[in-house]
Amino acid sequence: MFEKPIYRRAFLEKLGAGSVGLMAGGLAQGAVAAEANPKEKKQTPASNRKVRVGVVGYGACRFGAAFGFQDHPNVEVVAVSDLIPERRAGLMKACRCDKSYESLELLVKDPKIEAVFAATDAPAHVRHSIDAMKHGKHVMSAVPATFGSIEEGEQLLEAVKKTGMKYMMAETSCYRPDCYAMRKVYDAGGFGNLVYSEGEYFHYHSKPIPSYKGWRIGVPPQWYPTHSTAYYIGVSGGRFTSVSCVGFRGKIAAFQPGANKYDNPFTDEIALFRTSEGGASRMAVTWGIQGHHGEQGRVFGQLGSMIGTKYQGTAKNLPDVARPPLPPKMPTGGHGGSHGYLTNEFITAILEDRRPLVDVYEALAMTVPGIVAHQSALKDGETLKIPQYERPKT
Repeated sequence: MFEKPIYRRAFLEKLGAGSVGLMAGGLAQGAVAAEANPKEKKQTPASNRKVRVGVVGYGACRFGAAFGFQDHPNVEVVAVSDLIPERRAGLMKACRCDKSYESLELLVKDPKIEAVFAATDAPAHVRHSIDAMKHGKHVMSAVPATFGSIEEGEQLLEAVKKTGMKYMMAETSCYRPDCYAMRKVYDAGGFGNLVYSEGEYFHYHSKPIPSYKGWRIGVPPQWYPTHSTAYYIGVSGGRFTSVSCVGFRGKIAAFQPGANKYDNPFTDEIALFRTSEGGASRMAVTWGIQGHHGEQGRVFGQLGSMIGTKYQGTAKNLPDVARPPLPPKMPTGGHGGSHGYLTNEFITAILEDRRPLVDVYEALAMTVPGIVAHQSALKDGETLKIPQYERPKT
């Protein structure tokens, strides 16, 4: 069962500070922001302390600045880093920061920095996260937590245990309005057990996004599964226990024999997972379908279902499913207005000394099943068991 974190509203009410208002809208560079209601109230920060953050990575998607650390009232961006000088300068400007380092390896040695946002290339996520934690920094990493390697994922888990630092994966689907609403309804018992769930990530790859050392070229779809798998793991906190996956061999050049460094022949992978609740979950990641883009999901339980943010079922007295408020001037950002929520979750987890929503256990539960799914696709859909990462009982 998903262990609920203490959200800001509950934290304030616990201290007797009362309830707070609704969210503010905004725009992150290169992404469409969620709309804000001008009548909505803005949130009062729960603390005046500023977490000193280092931001790393300003690649093709400009993610280092797109999550709004520079706009959070409880953050001071101390320094930034990117390997490419021009991008490093761009990140300094976007984050309104006058200090930079030539690499993450240098940045994490700065004693003033207490947390790092690693918006770096996917193959380096584990190495960068472990290096930061070894230097006493909390880490928020871009997705996925581990890139195609179960062994590296387990190394990440051991580093979190050994260092005691907080780790969070910035999975955007978890704070999309629909997924957030589904989680609220699930936690309130509105679904019962989930019988069936679906998640899909569509991103046509005829021309891959420019990426550091070309890591995106020919990447196995299910090595990048978390935008989809969050529509079960991020809703229920359950686990995938086994998988059968079908791979589709499309005509895009990067996926032809010998054309990519992963020996991956599949443009699209559709996985059917068995869940820890005894249900089934279909999770698709597709690079070869034109005309459709983005992430979406649906959940169907014993008592009701949700497609989008509208509940249909028999449960009564369900909670408000609107996303919680953001601090003043904090942009919601891209990916369905999720960026600002992920940053706020990471920062408040540090301030409140609690685990973040997508901690290392949830991150691996969303990521590793995709790695096994790709193995299944290479074996013509053979059903394979999935390693389990359960948080120790406290």
